[in-house]
Amino acid sequence: MATPARRPVLVVFGGLPGTGKTTIAKALAARLNAVYLRIDTIEQAMKAAGAQRIGPAGYAVANALAETNLRLGHTIIADCVNPVHESRQDWRDVAVNAGAALFDIHLICSDPAEHRRRVEARTTDIPGLIPPTWESVTRHEFEPRDDDCLVLDTAMMTPSDLVDRCHDYTSGTPKTD
Repeated sequence: MATPARRPVLVVFGGLPGTGKTTIAKALAARLNAVYLRIDTIEQAMKAAGAQRIGPAGYAVANALAETNLRLGHTIIADCVNPVHESRQDWRDVAVNAGAALFDIHLICSDPAEHRRRVEARTTDIPGLIPPTWESVTRHEFEPRDDDCLVLDTAMMTPSDLVDRCHDYTSGTPKTD
């Protein structure tokens, strides 16, 4: 008897720069053997290819790549700020269009001194990417969340505990799809 096909999974990490998204998203992607899509990587590649203005195009590329890979049955981990309702809705649409379960995880850092330290100590693994300054992070557009997402405070848990919590969450029933 054939086993039923597993429903593809889309995990979207959002939150301001310096909250730990990349650290946690990469670790979860490695644990799940998932496709990892990072908006910073996509946008920097577009700039390196000569794009003058990125705007929402980086998210559009990520959405298209995610949907294509979800349709192939892959688990996708998306690493992005996800600052506005429109970007959040686009991820929901991707999940629906691909028949995927959506797990939305929003990371915060409730300790302003720790958050600032992380931003100012940040290095990048993306050639040419200039990390944000603390001033730019504090001025970053971020619409309040009014959707159903898991909120985790990275100032209160170790990275290992955060990855475990995200793994447990994404192994359960999605709250939205």
